[in-house]
Amino acid sequence: MRKTGIANLPLHPGRAPRWLFARMVKLSRAIMDVLTIEYGKDEILRRLSDPFWFQALSCVLGFDWHSSGTTTVTCGALKEALNPEEHGIAIAGGKGRVSRKTPDEIEDFGEKLALSTSMIENLKYASRMAAKVDNAAIQDGYTLYHHVLIFSEDGKWTIIQQGMNENNHYARRYHWYSENLRSYVNEPHSAIVGDNKESIVLDMTSSESSETRKVCVDIVRDSLKNLKRDWGLLTKGNLQTSLEEWKNPMEKQRVELLDMPRHINWGLMRKIHEFQPKNYEELLSIRGVGPKTVRALALISDLIYGAKPSWKDPIKYTFAVGGKDGVPFPVDRKVMDESIEILRLGIEEAKIGNDEKLKALRRLRNIIPNLEQKF
Repeated sequence: MRKTGIANLPLHPGRAPRWLFARMVKLSRAIMDVLTIEYGKDEILRRLSDPFWFQALSCVLGFDWHSSGTTTVTCGALKEALNPEEHGIAIAGGKGRVSRKTPDEIEDFGEKLALSTSMIENLKYASRMAAKVDNAAIQDGYTLYHHVLIFSEDGKWTIIQQGMNENNHYARRYHWYSENLRSYVNEPHSAIVGDNKESIVLDMTSSESSETRKVCVDIVRDSLKNLKRDWGLLTKGNLQTSLEEWKNPMEKQRVELLDMPRHINWGLMRKIHEFQPKNYEELLSIRGVGPKTVRALALISDLIYGAKPSWKDPIKYTFAVGGKDGVPFPVDRKVMDESIEILRLGIEEAKIGNDEKLKALRRLRNIIPNLEQKF
């Protein structure tokens, strides 16, 4: 089972009709009730962190399968449907300004779930670092505008966040899962799913960027005098003029396409230097360190010290459970069947009217490929 990932969705304006949203809340609550009894809290978190299952759930609830609202509306319905005291699961955050309330909501829901102070602080850190990584360490052109943390009374969590690309009008969804996480800054996504593969992306979380991460830390721990000297070598009068001196055209192309910053916040750099971060995660966690700081340090590491980061889009899979032609890998029928069966069971045993059950099952049927015909 691929537990985390990314999905690309076109931006659709407007809001879900109230009548539809009310039914989505009712149906999602019924499904969550059944899944809690049959499989427990951990399985719900694991399923929500799987892009394929999450997408199927949004379709079953009645939302447009190919829309950015798939993320925001489904998460909103789940937030209203899940009761911390009843399900042992809470959802903090949301879209836009609501996402900024995530730390406060973690505090409030954490108290309702009787979490320890250390658990609550760990959840706040996970929320902040996941947003930092997908907004700054992975620079793919998608700016986050939606963020939710779904967590249990055991302190386990799933994060679902979404970014918007103003140029192509698509949204990209990022999934995280605590039980599948080994590092915040080294390959944090075990699977990444999307339609659009960007031609060039600065991915500081790639294993290929491990040396660059080390050099970035060394740079900020060293004297500010040396950092200013290195930056001056690249920005003599005009950044683009100095880049003409580099013989390798790909180096110039990378910097131009990423719109590398023309200035460095030396006050922030002094703060980082005084902090003396032990590793890249500590460096990234410092407040004020954002995309421009990450790009500037990556540029110096690359062009001055030869520590080249990954410039590949971290999207790995086009399908969450495989493609019928075996690309990028064959369909895992067992995983697909298991996901379908869990949703079907949730619908059939839900305490809702027969009419709503039939409509939900019909929607589920519409998204299930006829495996016997296709394979």
